[in-house]
Amino acid sequence: MSKTIEEKISSEEEKENHHPYAYHVSGPRNISSPNWRDIISSSWKDENYRRTVMACFIQAVYLLELDRQENRTPETALAPKWWKPFKYKLSQTLIDERDGSIFGAVLEWDRSAALTDFILIRPSGAPKAVLALRGTLLKGPTIRRDIEDDLRFLAWESLKGSVRFNCALDVLKLSVDRFGSCNVCIAGHSLGAGFALQVGKALAKQGVFVETHLFNPPSVSLAMSLRNIGEKAGFVWKRFKSMLPSSSGENNQTDDQCVGIGPNGGKVCADIMKWVPHLYVNNNDYVCCYYTDPEMKENGGQSSNSAGKENADPTRVKAAAAKLFVLSKGKQKFFEAHGLEQWWKDDLELQLALNNSKLIDRQLKSLYSLPAPAPPQWKAL
Repeated sequence: MSKTIEEKISSEEEKENHHPYAYHVSGPRNISSPNWRDIISSSWKDENYRRTVMACFIQAVYLLELDRQENRTPETALAPKWWKPFKYKLSQTLIDERDGSIFGAVLEWDRSAALTDFILIRPSGAPKAVLALRGTLLKGPTIRRDIEDDLRFLAWESLKGSVRFNCALDVLKLSVDRFGSCNVCIAGHSLGAGFALQVGKALAKQGVFVETHLFNPPSVSLAMSLRNIGEKAGFVWKRFKSMLPSSSGENNQTDDQCVGIGPNGGKVCADIMKWVPHLYVNNNDYVCCYYTDPEMKENGGQSSNSAGKENADPTRVKAAAAKLFVLSKGKQKFFEAHGLEQWWKDDLELQLALNNSKLIDRQLKSLYSLPAPAPPQWKAL
């Protein structure tokens, strides 16, 4: 009887070793685990390495939920293989109280695991904690709540009414309390990227800036479409007003707290400029492709397409709304263009476009206003 049980366990482990989501099957190929050399030259300073690890952490959250649905044991679970190679450990899972599904996780630097490979200190640039949020899972009992939040964004371009938003915000605040904002990151894919953007924005309004990585963030909503119609009418009205004589009593004074020009022409506080989320979009993905729509200037409607140019005009400093990394390939199927796996591929070629996304400017518009954000009531330890 005992032999039969052992054979069954061995058979299950062998099956999971060949699972398409197993780390050694579909994970990154040419990326090394941290070692003692990272103390001298940290891999975390490489943007490609950082992007790859963040994508792997999000994949781990998808698999945490799949492991739960398929009743995998700790010995056969797929998720841990996606964080252990980078010397991190699972600290907390975020549970949707509506259906009990796992939609996020906090991963912390695992000092004990690092010491076994003679990594005496945390490599420079490696976050102490990462909050990773998954997107929609078209499988099992969680699909209903995932789609519900997808429709929430589609209708209102906001996720603040979801229980997941409040849960993620509270967990991120606790991590910042514990480790400090400069040692914490938040990352999300698809619907999870929508939550990550709005949670990061909520903290930025409080003067707390957390490094943010957004993979295939949603960009389409009915609210946005209606707003576009209103903006076109507003643009016509502004052009008409510009033809009228200007008032001589206009206030042309500048504020000492402002060091740049915001994406919408408003003044930007120095503190706000500290928060620059990283967005990773695929031109073939209709869920996020509108992020590549260039910002249109009001003078003549010319596009401010300054890909790769951080400051096109040095005399007029323009605040970076976000770092936008664009993946352009030939014709792709939707699930390939929207998939998370593409972001840890070895042959990935990204183009960096700064300050040219009209949609980013709109979504971050509320940050570019005075006065400067008040200090948060909660302090980092």
